[in-house]
This record gives sequence, C-alpha cells and structure tokens, in this order.
Amino acid sequence: MLVDLAATLFERWRGAAATDVSPVAGDGSARRYWRLAAEDGTSALAAHGPDREENRAFLSFSRTFRELGLPVPEIYAADEEAGVWLLEDLGDTTLFDTIVAAREPGSDAFPESVLPVYHSVLETLPRFQIEGGRAIDFRRAYPRAAFDRQSILWDLNYFKYHFLKLARIPFNEARLEKDFGRLARFLLETDTSHFLYRDFQSRNVMVRVTDGVPTPWFIDYQGGRRGALPYDVASLLYDAKANLPSRVRESLLEHYLAAVETHAGIDRASFMDAWPGYVLVRILQALGAYGYRGFFERKPRFLQSVPYAAENIRHLLDGGLPIDAPELRGALGRIVERWGRTEGPVSVPEGLEVQVSSFRFAAGYPQDTSGHGGGYVFDCRGLPNPGREAEYRRLTGLDPETIAFLEARPEVHELWERVRSIVDAHVRTYVARGFHSLSVHFGCTGGQHRSVFMAERLAEHLGSEHPDVRVSLTHRERADWPRRPAAV
Repeated sequence: MLVDLAATLFERWRGAAATDVSPVAGDGSARRYWRLAAEDGTSALAAHGPDREENRAFLSFSRTFRELGLPVPEIYAADEEAGVWLLEDLGDTTLFDTIVAAREPGSDAFPESVLPVYHSVLETLPRFQIEGGRAIDFRRAYPRAAFDRQSILWDLNYFKYHFLKLARIPFNEARLEKDFGRLARFLLETDTSHFLYRDFQSRNVMVRVTDGVPTPWFIDYQGGRRGALPYDVASLLYDAKANLPSRVRESLLEHYLAAVETHAGIDRASFMDAWPGYVLVRILQALGAYGYRGFFERKPRFLQSVPYAAENIRHLLDGGLPIDAPELRGALGRIVERWGRTEGPVSVPEGLEVQVSSFRFAAGYPQDTSGHGGGYVFDCRGLPNPGREAEYRRLTGLDPETIAFLEARPEVHELWERVRSIVDAHVRTYVARGFHSLSVHFGCTGGQHRSVFMAERLAEHLGSEHPDVRVSLTHRERADWPRRPAAV
C-alpha cells in the first residue's frame, strides 16, 4: 500500500517509525499527500503521483533548484518506480492563505500588508527563470521541453473545449482557430530561453515565518519547461482570486523587472510589448482549468474564480488585445457580459445556497433576500388540503399524521417528482456556472400543511443528493401556527 511505502521511506530517512500519518488535502491535481510525524515531532510530507514522467520532472527540477540554493522542499527519499517520495514539510500556509487571513472580514479586497511577501516572491522568481533556465535538464520536462507553438495551442484549445464549450459561449470555431494561430505566433516572437515555472500562482507559494519574517517557499513546478519571462509573472499578478488592483500590479511588475535586471540584461520595451499577450494566454489557460474542474468535475469552488478572471479580461479588452483577433475578442466579451461586474468588489460566497421556504398566498409572496432575483414559487393549492378536515386543522406539515395524509395522495407524488426534477436540474446548472443563490418557495392557503410538507421534503432531498450545496429552510407563517386555513 502507498501509505505503508511512505512510512517505510520515513523510517529509512528519520531512523524512527512514523507515529502519526494523516492525509493532506491537495488543490485539484491527481497527486495525493500525507503528513508523517515521529514521536519527537519531526515531520515530513509523502507524495504519490500517478504520472511517472511528471514525477520524474518534479524530482529532477527539485534537485537542481536545491543545488542552486533556491527555496524549494528538500527531497528526503524517493521510490520512483512506485511514484512515492518523501519531502520537506513546509507547513500548510500558502501565499493565498496569507492574503485571505490579512483581509478585512467579509472583504475580497487585496490587503496591501502582504506586499512585502510579494516583493520577496518577485525577487526570487528571476532566479528560477534565469539561473534555473541555465541549469535545468529540459529533457526531463513534461509534457513538452518548451512552451512552444504546440504547448500554446494545447492551452488555447483547453480554454476552448473546457470553458467556452462547457459554458455554452457561442463562437465560430474556424475563425477562433485563426485567432489562436495569430496569438501563438505573437507569443513566440520574444525570448523563450528561460525556465517557465508554468503554474506560478499564490497557492503554489508556501509561506513560513522565520524569526518573525514571512518567507516564501516554492512548490508545484513539475510542469515547468523552457519559455519566456513574462508568463510566470503574469500568472502571479493575474491570479484570479488574489484580486490585485491595477495600481498594485503595475508596482509589482516594476519591482519584478528591477529584480530581473540584477541577474541579466532585459529589453524592457520588448518585454512590455509581449506582456499583454502572455497575460491573455495565462488567463485563458486558467479559465480552461476552472472549466474542467468546475463544469466537468463538478467542483464548484473552481468556478468561484471566474468572476475575477472576467474582470481581468475586461481590463485587457479595454486596453486592446495585442493582436487582431475578432472572434476571440467577441468570445471574451461574452464572458465579461455573463460573469463580469461593473462596480464594487467581487464578493463570492462559498458554493451554492438554496433558500427553501413555505408561505401562505394571502400574506404575499416571499421577499428576495439574496439580491439575485428569480428562483421558483410552486403553488400547492392544487393538492388535497388536510386543513379542510377537523383532525388536521391544528396540525402542520411537520406532523406525522399530515405527512401520511399527503403521501397517500398520488397527485402529491406527481407534483413532487416534477418539482424535484426541475430543482435538481437547476441546482446542477447553478453549481456548474458558479452561481451562489437559488430560491425555491412553496405556497398554499394557510402556509401550514401542504407548503410546509413540500418545503421540508425538498430541503431533505437537497441535503441528501447535493451535499456540497448549502440549504436554508424557512416556514414564514410558523408564528401563526396552529391556525385554521381557509378552504381553497
């Protein structure tokens, strides 16, 4: 078993058995992680990757970066045949965690108190790119040795198939392919001789506090290959949910360029000419990943980054794309129309919440408290009314007798199946599209029997069938129970 192999590697490295082994959550990849600790508190991470060539790239790059003195985890032991290795435990705090912890409660604004950490990151990045670019064995790179035309087109088609098509954004495929070809040619006009980290974003930078100073450490560079300098800094500065303001991006880009100049000469004009193209291709690659993880794998948290990416696209479109790409520009405009915002900070709740309620029509329709409008109101007055019969008048839809009365009626089951089918489909769509609020209300004459029964049944169903969805349940007329409903 993989855990047993990890424990064997730990004991071989530490000279003592691991007394505690616990899984560590990954962020979306197929790799698996465990934290192993000895009795004296010494710990290490064990990792398993299912792709042998990707593992080989990570281990090779890690050893090279360590030889260069770069802050990456030390590899303590590895069984490359089994795809398991033991590495330095850098803790659990990423740069993104640091951003979130520094934000004001309820805000998604970028906290400028973390700028010193960003400065450290951007001062270190050129060493990976320039020193690493000279030392890395690119024959180990996977799946390509360079961010070449093939790599670029893979990314662009990833965006097309996993975002545009799954999100049902209309476009002309032949014209879009021509735009992709023009963008690839534009990107390859710059210097592509450096190490391209590939996924250089805030979740792939760990932060450790040393003598009171937050220090960045770097992980997840196994997709690295030869490429151009702008790609990685664009990845970091346009990291969607980090939500950096434009003026902060500009300041950090200048900080990065100054750091590059301490390692190698740089033609700033050429860099800035290429810059918007690399920002664009990185945003498109990220959208492809959000679409694949969110629409296809049904992991809604990835779709929570789409509104931020849409806002980044808006700024790119406002400044003009670096190439003539009318079909791509149109598709991007439709993304902004659907997911972009016009003012105020993006505030995205975690996942979808479905507000379920019961009410009586005589008191008016429920108010929309979510601010999004829409949803469903189902009229239960077409169902048999227990309130017409004396034995049920002081009961509610929560009581077993009322539940048995309604469950014995075929028309109740018929309505339930229709409601369930409609709401299930809507929930799946809302989750896939990254929406955060859906309301479903049931009304009847008194808001006491039929609507309560249906609301309770739907809430229970959603909790069972959609465990990642939050459900709130309200019976608006509860304060008036028991009451004698008027006949339909």
